Amino acid sequence: MGGESTAEVVLVTNDDGIDSPGLHALARAALLAGLAVTVAAPAVEASGTGAGLTAAEDHRRVPTEPRDLPGVAAPAYAVAGHPGLIALVGCHGAFGTTPALVVSGINRGANTGRAVIHSGTVGAALTASVLGVSALAFSLDVPLDRSEPPHWETAAGVFAQVLAALRECPPGTVFNVNVPNVAPARLKPIRWARLAEFGSVRAAVQRLDDGTVEVTTVEVDEEPAEGTDAALLAAGHVTVTALSSVAEDNAVHGDLTRWSP
Repeated sequence: MGGESTAEVVLVTNDDGIDSPGLHALARAALLAGLAVTVAAPAVEASGTGAGLTAAEDHRRVPTEPRDLPGVAAPAYAVAGHPGLIALVGCHGAFGTTPALVVSGINRGANTGRAVIHSGTVGAALTASVLGVSALAFSLDVPLDRSEPPHWETAAGVFAQVLAALRECPPGTVFNVNVPNVAPARLKPIRWARLAEFGSVRAAVQRLDDGTVEVTTVEVDEEPAEGTDAALLAAGHVTVTALSSVAEDNAVHGDLTRWSP
């Protein structure tokens, strides 16, 4: 008689959608690391949604559809919701056993600097953290113009090393991981990095004559500060940044009596 699997359960999600090759590569890396994988990702792209809990349907019901993913021998679901919502319901057991770990990515494009607050990839990881579940967010530094093919295998190849570091940390820890878009042989060593003031891209907003607002993404020309995730990534290093989720700021205390009625 065979016993039940004792493999650590992981939920793999992303914000690029269920059909993303980066998601499939990350799921395969988790399987290779010996984890019990379940994949649940948005049915369509949900980039830039942060930790939002928006679903595609009303009435508090979120449609899910089983999928077979190429090269991924694990249950998978296309979900009509954003990655933050997927992480939330997944950590409450919506897709089976409650996961011990949430892994998000591999995102097409870097997630660096303070703008990570807007990233659906990072938002899923931070949502898991609020629930006491450790999480990894993986992004690959693919150019906006897609002039270079994505090296998904490079990002997937550092998964085991980053996971080993995460396992030494308390529950609820979040690592944001950015990987240069190069062949594995060209990678420089993994480095801890602080968040840059800005990332490699920023939003460009313009109000048009028809009354609409156009929001696009453009590359940043300024040089990021030394030792930040944006600078180290540009220099060819894999970067890891430990992120704090929502918490009170004990350094800020004022005299509230002045505003008392």
